[in-house]
Amino acid sequence: MDLQNLLDTAAQVRRDIVRMVHACQSGHPGGSLGCTDFMVALYFHIMKHDANNFTIDGKGEDIFFLSNGHISPVLYSVLARSGYFPLSELATFRNINSRLQGHPTTHEGLPGVRIASGSLGQGLSVACGAALSKKLNGDNRFVYSLHGDGELQEGQNWEAIMFAAHHKIDNLIATIDVNGQQIDGATRNVMNIDPLKDKFLAFGWEVMEMDGHNMEEVIKTLEIAKSQHSGKGKPVCILMQTIMGKGVDFMEGTHEWHGIAPNDKQLALAQDQLQATLGDY
Repeated sequence: MDLQNLLDTAAQVRRDIVRMVHACQSGHPGGSLGCTDFMVALYFHIMKHDANNFTIDGKGEDIFFLSNGHISPVLYSVLARSGYFPLSELATFRNINSRLQGHPTTHEGLPGVRIASGSLGQGLSVACGAALSKKLNGDNRFVYSLHGDGELQEGQNWEAIMFAAHHKIDNLIATIDVNGQQIDGATRNVMNIDPLKDKFLAFGWEVMEMDGHNMEEVIKTLEIAKSQHSGKGKPVCILMQTIMGKGVDFMEGTHEWHGIAPNDKQLALAQDQLQATLGDY
């Protein structure tokens, strides 16, 4: 996609998110809205993937793992609009017997989902295993992962960070959503994780930074990550600055919209701000 199409798609995905969460009165809109630009850039411009021939092992393809699985609305919208499953299925989000559960799962066989996630802190370990498997099998494609900044309070992440550097897993590009918010408040107040850049550097990673709401910068950073930094013996970490609830003014920048659904009036206000042209599901 060109830049304008990416921006149009991001606007529509944000609209999908608030409608999905409103319809079932459950879910996590804040982080989903904040990570929308990244997810759109990844699936519609950066990754080599085939929605029509999904396989769980992803041989010969770039693969993605969502570690902070509670932001499933943005993943489901992007997968549907990439052609992994019918767009109309978004209307089943969090319904009984739906394949689109609140946290992604694998036993329903939803195309595009390779791990059950949402138990925070586990995704990077899985990404390390998948990336190492690709290296051992001579598969030169990339493994991408996304993690919340509050999620890094989980100790398993740091074992995986150490493991990736030690084993020179240089086909792994892990992005951290640095929005400074988690369910109980600001990350700096709950358990401060700064300085993140210094920590990843100390663990032997290549570290990049980007504005997660500047589509051109997101694309440029991801392209540099895979073309200039990958394959050099170090895993790559991208620290992505975002705003929780981006695109809906009354949701922006506050942990209060981490995991609650808009009411009818709030949905109307949000949709007024999220004008899109691709068509609702």
